[in-house]
Parts: sequence; C-alpha cells; structure tokens
Amino acid sequence: MGAIFPLNWSKLKIQFSYFLVNQLSLHPAHTRPDIYLRIKTQISDGVLRPGGQLPSSRTLASDLGVSRTTVVTAYEQLAAEGYIETSLGTRARVAPGITPPSHAPSGAPQPVAQMPRLSAYGCRLAELVLPQPQHQPFVPSSERPDIEFLYGALSPQDFPTLVWRRAYDRALLQRQTRLYYGAPEGELELRVELQGYLRRARGLSCTPEQIIIVHGSQQAIDLCARVLLDPGDTVVIEEPCYLMARRAFEAAGAVVRATPVDDHGLVTQGLPQEKTVLAYVTPSHQFPLGAVMPIGRRQELLSWATRSAAWVIEDDYDGEFRYGLRPVDTLQSLDTAGSVIYVGTFSKALSPQMRLGYLVLPLPLVASFRQAKQIADRHAPRLEQIVLASLIRSGAYERHIRRIRRANERRRSALVEAIAKHFPGCAHVEGAASGLHVVLWLEDIRGADETELVAQARAHQLGVWPVSPLYSAGATWRRRDCAGLVLGYAGLELAEIEVGISRLAAVMSQMRPLAT
Repeated sequence: MGAIFPLNWSKLKIQFSYFLVNQLSLHPAHTRPDIYLRIKTQISDGVLRPGGQLPSSRTLASDLGVSRTTVVTAYEQLAAEGYIETSLGTRARVAPGITPPSHAPSGAPQPVAQMPRLSAYGCRLAELVLPQPQHQPFVPSSERPDIEFLYGALSPQDFPTLVWRRAYDRALLQRQTRLYYGAPEGELELRVELQGYLRRARGLSCTPEQIIIVHGSQQAIDLCARVLLDPGDTVVIEEPCYLMARRAFEAAGAVVRATPVDDHGLVTQGLPQEKTVLAYVTPSHQFPLGAVMPIGRRQELLSWATRSAAWVIEDDYDGEFRYGLRPVDTLQSLDTAGSVIYVGTFSKALSPQMRLGYLVLPLPLVASFRQAKQIADRHAPRLEQIVLASLIRSGAYERHIRRIRRANERRRSALVEAIAKHFPGCAHVEGAASGLHVVLWLEDIRGADETELVAQARAHQLGVWPVSPLYSAGATWRRRDCAGLVLGYAGLELAEIEVGISRLAAVMSQMRPLAT
C-alpha cells in the first residue's frame, strides 16, 4: 500500500531522525524501550501516519549513536504489537488501519466529556463524600504536623516485632509446598484459636464455623450491607456515628435513620417501630463519644430486634481497651434469638496496615457471607492468618494485649491531665474510660468554628480532627453546641501529648476573641 502522504525519503529521514535524536537527547544511554516508546507515541499521536516509511535500522542507529541491534529490537516489538509492518529487503512502514486522533479546528470548542454509564450502585458511590486519608505517607515530612492526634494510628514501638518475626519465620519454614488459594472463610486454625480467645476475652459464644476472616472491619460492614440490604431498606445508626459505616449503607441504597446517643449510648426509646432491616451500634465504646451501653439498654435493643425481625451489627472496634475495669461483655453474648452480627478487628491491637478482622455470624447467614467473601476477594492473606493463630495459641497475643493496654492507659492519663492543666474550666472530655481516643469539647469555641480551629492548629504544626463530620448532614441533634475534636492518643509518646495540648491551648486563646 502506498503512503497516505507523498514520500520524500531524504526529508522523512532527516525529520524523523531529528525528532528522535532530539527527544532522546536527555537519555545518553539510549535503550530499546526509549526508541520503542518514542516511535509508538508518534504513531499514536498521528505524527507518523499509516503507510509512512521509517528509517532503516542501520540509518537510525547511526543517527542516534546506538547499536543496530537496539533499533532492530525496538522495531520487532512495534511489529509484534501491530504498529509497524516489516518485510525482508524493504524499510519498515507504519501499519495501515491505525486511526490517527481527530483534532478539532483551532479555536473550536472542545466536546464536553460525558459521564460514564454507571450502575445504580456506582451512581450512589459517585454522590458520596468520603473522608480523605488523614495521614498520607507519601506527603513529605516537612509538610506534616509535628504532632498529630490521629485516631486509628498506633505507636510503632507497640507492635510485637520480635514475637511476630519469629512466628512468621516458623510459618514460612512450615508452609506447604503447594501455593494455592485459601478458604474464603479464613484458615481453620485461626478460626479455632479465635473462638477460644473471644470466649475468654469478650464472653462471646460461637463455633469456628460462624467466624469469617475479612480485611478489617470496613469490609465486614460492607459485606453486611451487600448481603442484607436492598435499596430503600431502613437502617438505624447512632448519631454521631462512624462515617464509613454510614457511607457503606448509603452506597447500598438504604434509608439511613440516625438515632441520638446520650451518656449510655444509643437511646433505645428512639428506635423506629416501622419495618427496619438492621441497626448498627458500638455498644462497648460508642464511636466517637465513648459511652458504654448498660445492660438494660442492651436488653431493650435485643428485644426490639426480635420484634422487628431486624439484624444488629455490633462493631466492637476497640472493646479490649477498657481501663480500671475488665472489658464489658459483648452484646452477642446476651443474644438468644440469633440477631447479632459481631464485627471485630486486629487493627487496634496490632496494626491497621494488616487489614485483618473478623465476622461472627448467626448460623443461617454463614453460607451467604462465605460466598460474598469469595466473590469479593477470595480470601484474606494465609500466612498472616497462620502467624496470628500461633500467637493466640502460645498466649503471646494476650500478653501483648495486656502490655499495650497498660501503655495506652498511661497515654490516656497523660492526655486527661494535660487537658485539665491547659484548659481549666473551659473544656469537657468525653469517652476517656476506654478505647484509644477521647472527644474534647471546647466550650469557648462555637461548633461553627471547628474548621477554622483545625486550620489554625495545623498552622501551629498540630494535627486535630473535628467531630462534626461524624454527624448526619443537617443534623438537628448534637451532644454539645460548642466545637468538638476527636483526639487519638495511641500513636503518640507521653511528651508529645503534653506539647500537643499546650499548642492547642495557644490556638484556642487566639480564637477566643473571634468567638465572643
């Protein structure tokens, strides 16, 4: 086939070689990928048109100062992908049938990109506002605050590095020779050990069959939404609530009904009487306000679930960390009707980067959730499960829990003492009896000024996060009218806590005139 434009070999050779030499001048050691990518880009952009001849491999190698083999290898790759055609004794040419891009005339309006066609689920996702990652490792350290009260962050010193490494090495040596997929519900040895641990530590009654290992509590909540909800179903959540749980239910198309919490957690008198599919609660340590639901309300919630034929998701995200008293037994341990779906995680005890958590399901749900897990991602990492099982079996995991509980109790005490010192009479701490964070209410700062408070704190090299995003949009009920901050402390050293609170006090003193 003839060229689309008249061929002048001398002109083409000079033009093409000049382009490549110029483009590759920044790469003194020209390689086959460099030449291949440049020619491919020229063809894709329409600079070299279908049928157009290329310089011979010998000529181009001479012009670029590379070996002929380098150019021949690049040409062979382009020919294998269909960009050029080569034949013995003739120069390579751009393959016919490649459509160059159409360019609008200069000054002509560019067409507006159309929204891609999405499913109803995809459209709901596109409309959701998700929280941005609070801590991004790729951000230069010079741009991060010196001190961050980041909830969910743990101290690297608290991770059981030596114990984990020994168990990991043993698991590698003992690993089966065949590498294949694991069970979607998780490794049996971990589920067996986890059953015993949950019985000892959380008073939870189940069989290994009822446990499914997942990628953290977020996947557990998402699986609940996908398996149990249809668009239009009603879901009860706490007000305020863990935002990513709310978003999972909204993405499923549920009608989310926020119910207030008080000093004793979810106000059960506010539970709806109309048909409700499920309720999502954090009874052992309400997130974020920290209330512990007493036995009376737990019984009322379970009675309501039985009457309504509703499921109850119990998110026990940090129930192991209760200070001064033993951890409160789970809602699931009181459930006689099989209504409670228990969600647990290793993110607060080991590391959120492990992405390991678990569901404890009523028996009728097990088969459906196993299939949902298999469709989602086949299974959680096998090696990490085997290591974790060995730590629980040896008692090392529970020793680790006791050690970091003591460490976090010291951090909690340092935080409460620093707040009392720097905010005398003008602040209220909520949720300090357990968990890894508190909510600090600043009575001299309006709730409407939370965003400004956070920005001013960041200007002082201090990372804090407001409580307002954890309330529903347009919420008419709020625990307090003043500004509130969620302060995580598990990732900080004692000295950092003192310095951080003193900086926050300095920021607040500057903002007081604005609030009056």
